[in-house]
Amino acid sequence: MARYIGPSCKLCRRENMKLYLKGDRCYSDKCAYDRRPYPPGQHGQGRIKFSEYGVRLREKQKVRRMYGLLEKQYHRYFELAERGKSVTGEALLRLLERRLDNITYRMGFGSTRAEARQLVRHSHILVNGKRVNVPSFLVKPGDVVSIHERSRKIKRILEAIETIERRGTPEWLEVEPKEFRGTVKAMPTRESVSAQIQEQLIVEFYSR
Repeated sequence: MARYIGPSCKLCRRENMKLYLKGDRCYSDKCAYDRRPYPPGQHGQGRIKFSEYGVRLREKQKVRRMYGLLEKQYHRYFELAERGKSVTGEALLRLLERRLDNITYRMGFGSTRAEARQLVRHSHILVNGKRVNVPSFLVKPGDVVSIHERSRKIKRILEAIETIERRGTPEWLEVEPKEFRGTVKAMPTRESVSAQIQEQLIVEFYSR
């Protein structure tokens, strides 16, 4: 499956905000965005003025890169959200939040979404006691997400769990770190997405 393999820190600088793509590094003095808070490239420090199209494009790219999706899959989520009865922008964010790789990250079992996606791909994650190795699997209220018993001594997982308290857990999730499991208590809400996202701009981009 295709995926982005370029420098992660450049994406944060391009979108002018922390996307937390490098785990603990994003919280340290080594964070590239804190050290150079301007777009990458030769003209990054120059004055940049976006057109209306550019503003909407950057918002779309920001959310896409935050969740680690390629354009085709991201657009498919938008079409699915658009067909629903609720507000399209909010429905899109709810779909993205319900992805298993995002849930694994949100519960603190992975330090980044990319790391969480790898855990899912390598069958370290169980949903209701069954192995699920599809990162795009959509969880629902009542689902129990846990770490496979044979995977509970993996160093990266243990290190990620230690940072759960610092990163915080959304109120719609309940996590039991010592049991290596968490429960989806309810559907995610717009308020639970703490990142600065203007989803209406994404809707306007695809509706142009």
